[in-house]
Amino acid sequence: MDPLGILAEATVDIEGRMPWSSNATFLCNLSIEGEQVAQAIYKPHRGERPLWDFPSGLYQREVAAYRLSAALGWGGVPPTIVRDGEFGVGSFQFFIPSHFEEHYFTLREKRPDLDPQLRAICAFDVLSNNTDRKAGHCLLGVDDNVWAIDHGLCFAADFKLRTVIWDFAHEPLPEELLSGIEQVVQSVPAEVAELLHDTEVVALQERAEELLLSGTFPSDPSGRRYPWPLV
Repeated sequence: MDPLGILAEATVDIEGRMPWSSNATFLCNLSIEGEQVAQAIYKPHRGERPLWDFPSGLYQREVAAYRLSAALGWGGVPPTIVRDGEFGVGSFQFFIPSHFEEHYFTLREKRPDLDPQLRAICAFDVLSNNTDRKAGHCLLGVDDNVWAIDHGLCFAADFKLRTVIWDFAHEPLPEELLSGIEQVVQSVPAEVAELLHDTEVVALQERAEELLLSGTFPSDPSGRRYPWPLV
C-alpha cells in the first residue's frame, strides 16, 4: 500500500507522546493484518492549546500543507491525512526515518547539493504563510531527501511569515518552482481550499501573485521574522 493508504487503513497503536511539543503529539505504530508496516505522528484536535491568532483545528492545516505540496508537485511534506484516533479526530502524518541530528543550519553548511530542496521549502513557506519554520522542522530523511514538518501554524490571512530560511533572499525563483506558483495564482486546489477559511484562500492566492510578480525569494530587512527558538 502507498503511504496514504497505510495511514487510512492501518490499525493504530500509540507508542508514546513526543517530547517538547506544545500541543499533544503522539508517535504511533501502524499495522496491517497484525504486522507493523510504518509509524505516524498523530496530532488530535482535542490536544490543541487555544491560540488567539489561529482558530481551533490546527490539524487541518497540517493536512492542507501536505495537499498543497502534493498539488504543486514539489513534495517535501510527508503524506498527511485526517482520521479518527484514540483521542478523537486529528492529523496523521507518515513518520519519516531521519538523521535527527541534522537540521536546516547543518544542511546549509554541509550539504550544498540539498539547496534546491531547501529553496522549494523556502518558497512553500511563503505561499503557506508559515509562522513557525524552525531549523529543526527540516529533516534529512534516510532517503537523503529533505522533509518539512510542523505546519499547524500556516495559512493565516494576515501575513505572519516567521522562518529561519533567509539565505536565498533576492535570488531568482527557479523555473521549476514558477509553474506551481502560477497554478496557485489561477486557482487554489479544491482539496486545500476546503480546509481553510475563504479569506485564507484569497490571501494564499495573493501571496502567490506577489511572489510571482517579484520573481525572487523574499528578504527580511527588519531581522524580526525569525521564530524562537531557532532550532
